[in-house]
Amino acid sequence: MISLKKLLPGLSLLAFLAVWQGLSVYLHSNTLPSPQQVAVVFLQGCQSGQLPYHLGVTLLRLVISFSIAMLLGCAIGIVLGRNKKLDAFFDNWLVIFLNVPALVTIILCYVWFGLVESAAILAVVVNKLPNVIVTIREGTRALDRDLLEMARCYHFSRRKTLVHVIWPQLHPFVMGATRSGLALIWKIILVVELLGRSNGMGYQLHLFFQLFDVANILAYTIAFVAVIQLIELLILKPLDRKSQRWRR
Repeated sequence: MISLKKLLPGLSLLAFLAVWQGLSVYLHSNTLPSPQQVAVVFLQGCQSGQLPYHLGVTLLRLVISFSIAMLLGCAIGIVLGRNKKLDAFFDNWLVIFLNVPALVTIILCYVWFGLVESAAILAVVVNKLPNVIVTIREGTRALDRDLLEMARCYHFSRRKTLVHVIWPQLHPFVMGATRSGLALIWKIILVVELLGRSNGMGYQLHLFFQLFDVANILAYTIAFVAVIQLIELLILKPLDRKSQRWRR
């Protein structure tokens, strides 16, 4: 017997599609095509190869920039969380970079380094990096000092301390930075592609905007959201469960 809790996600999706269909019929306008029309456009984009190509380009940029931002952010966040003097020195830097608009950073990277791929990746990394640093820094500050002292008393190596003492406590903060990062970083990538690249989802969405092609805008958006959801279900959640096995 299937429980109601397991059926709720499917029912929620059906309700969303029903509302979408109802609004589409009521408005009867090209500004809100029906789910069926968007599905047809989606299949046409897949068959032509345009949608998979541009989606793949954007995902490649996402993977590269996200990996760099997370690795650097985690390393710097741990250092700042463990060193009060460095934290006090760089705290204003973090506040400045957190409050610089993403659009400004993107434009400056393109002006300074040109309309090249490395400038696009750098713009995304610079926009995401401060958020990761702050999140991991706060997690490092919250580490249990008694556990760290125990590891020191038992002469744990730095690697063993990191793996068995620090990482399990930092894991919720890393996962929080990861999930918020995925939600934020792909939006920044779309702006980067819109302003200075000749391929990718952002470039295509800008083209469809000029053509007032709402069906294609929705089709490309749904494709990207679906991929991000798959990453969450197939990668992040299994990793989360595996890392949380030590908890009772």
